[in-house]
Amino acid sequence: MQPADLFQHCPRCGQPKKPGAARQPFHCDACGFHYYFNACIAVAAILLGPDDRALFVRRAHEPAKGKLAVPGGFVDLGETAESALRREIKEEVNLEVGPLEFLCTALNQYIYRDVTYPVLDLVFITRSNSLDGIAALDGVESFCWIKPEEVDPEEIAFPSIEAAIREYIGRDARPKFKH
Repeated sequence: MQPADLFQHCPRCGQPKKPGAARQPFHCDACGFHYYFNACIAVAAILLGPDDRALFVRRAHEPAKGKLAVPGGFVDLGETAESALRREIKEEVNLEVGPLEFLCTALNQYIYRDVTYPVLDLVFITRSNSLDGIAALDGVESFCWIKPEEVDPEEIAFPSIEAAIREYIGRDARPKFKH
């Protein structure tokens, strides 16, 4: 079920949605309320180690429990993409990272409690300042280092991450920042 399908009544005045009304935007004829359903924003990192292997995490929870992903998560209100990514990396694997280089955006759908959320992933490339203290923490069952070109696409949790890995592999030049 898409978020727009959940709005059967106006959240301002409570009037029922008219049969056949447009899904986007939600519009209430009774009070004039408008609501646009937009994509959620998420961030992800192709986090490189000293040998140019990337850090992959095995997801501990649904969706895609047991599948490989890269560190990342949703951007909270009031956060920039960069600060959200740094927070997520710290929460998931206890690492702090250096400069972030933007790689690409990718579309995703995230199913949570029977609602399918449209997501726009912002993917960056980075390196950790130090690998000391790395640990599988929030939502992470385990982690491993794999060369991006060697990861099995069938093991990747989300199509957006698979697309970002393909984008990374297809780049003419590796990251512009220094080791």
